[in-house]
Amino acid sequence: MSWSGFKAYMSHCWRVLKITKKPDKAEYNVVVKASALGIAIIGIMGFLLHILNQILFS
Repeated sequence: MSWSGFKAYMSHCWRVLKITKKPDKAEYNVVVKASALGIAIIGIMGFLLHILNQILFS
C-alpha cells in the first residue's frame, strides 16, 4: 500500500469515527437483549437438532 493510499484510508476512518456516537443506556440495553435472544435461539435450535439426531440415529 502506498503512502497516499494509507493517508486516504486513514482519512476515511477518521470521517467515520467523527460521525459515530456512543449509545445511551436504553439503546445499549436493546442491543444486549436482542443479541442475547439471538444467541439463545441459535443455542436452542442446536440443542433440539442434537436431541433429534440422537433419537433418530442411535
